[in-house]
Amino acid sequence: MSGSLFIVAAPSGAGKTSLVNALVAEQQDIALSVSHTTRAARVGEQDGKDYFFVSQEHFSSMQAEGAFLESATVFDHSYGTSSEAVFSQLKAGVDVILEIDWQGAEQVRRNYPDSTSVFILPPSKEALEERLRGRGQDDESTIARRMQDAENEISHYVEFDYLIVNDDFEQALSQLVAIITARRQSMAIQKSVQAPLLTALLA
Repeated sequence: MSGSLFIVAAPSGAGKTSLVNALVAEQQDIALSVSHTTRAARVGEQDGKDYFFVSQEHFSSMQAEGAFLESATVFDHSYGTSSEAVFSQLKAGVDVILEIDWQGAEQVRRNYPDSTSVFILPPSKEALEERLRGRGQDDESTIARRMQDAENEISHYVEFDYLIVNDDFEQALSQLVAIITARRQSMAIQKSVQAPLLTALLA
């Protein structure tokens, strides 16, 4: 049985990374896909764990070879998800989460329609700006740009299957877990998982 593909997207600062990391830490048989990026590593980030940090030349070469399930340019840097890495995990029966933006989500839905997508909203614009400032990673011009881009990002929420407001973290996490659980209990999945039982019950 193959695994399920989940997409989680949100404007920068909405808390999707924290939610996804917490989900992966507490759930079995689910893995976070590690993207390739041309941006420099931030303090504490590790190559191969947080991202595969590559040059623009290397990234463009992979793109030309069709190696990415999705790719996008965000804040002047390129990001991409390796098709081979994702599909090898799915084939092994592992559920995979893609933490990407709306552009990438659109490409994944086109290339893999059976994916399940979730959009994370901040509780307010004020909370979003406060979180961006609290990270201490960006200067004022970058924060202003992220806030400007957030409105465009949020406008694409209607394209997703599920919507979560990340106001209370634990509540948002439980809602995300519920979505994963619901997908795993769907008829398409359970018909395969419970095949021996169904055969015995109907014999």
